[in-house]
Amino acid sequence: MANPSLILASKSPRRRMLLEQIGVRFEVVAIDVDEVRLPGEDPERYVLRLALDKARAGRTQVVSVPCPPVLAADTAVVVGDRILGKPRDRRDAADMLRLLARRTHRVLSGIALMDGRERQALSVSEVRFRAVNAREADAYWDSGEPCDKAGGYAIQGRGALFVAELRGSYSGVMGLPLFETAQLLAEAGIDCLARVR
Repeated sequence: MANPSLILASKSPRRRMLLEQIGVRFEVVAIDVDEVRLPGEDPERYVLRLALDKARAGRTQVVSVPCPPVLAADTAVVVGDRILGKPRDRRDAADMLRLLARRTHRVLSGIALMDGRERQALSVSEVRFRAVNAREADAYWDSGEPCDKAGGYAIQGRGALFVAELRGSYSGVMGLPLFETAQLLAEAGIDCLARVR
């Protein structure tokens, strides 16, 4: 794309879809960063650090001068202080659903934008699941949807069937909170509304 407004440092098709939804012109660079949680690192600091690491990694891949702003994000599903990653297999996915069932968990999305400055924002959402039985957990795994999703579910897909209540950002639970993203983009001089007129 000629003259993108933004570089998105992410492999996530959901983040691409959400940026397209708000009309921002962008190019994607695939990045790979170490996502190991540091000793004593709380979940909020973890997602903010990873988002910034991803933005920095994305910035190193851009050769155009001047470099457009680089956006990156990281999302974590958190129960207590435990961060749920992507399920390793069917059993792990079922264990995650059992852990989430009949309780409220947090979804944290850290965002980082590099445009000469390093800007960050954090979105915190609370999601309450209904009860999930073993048949539903198996059928959900067989759908293929939870395989690459933090916490083992996708709120924008069939995983929405388990969500009894959401307080916070729907797009944040998907992986890119649009309210906070638009605020950071505005600070960098990118007007999302101007792009969709």
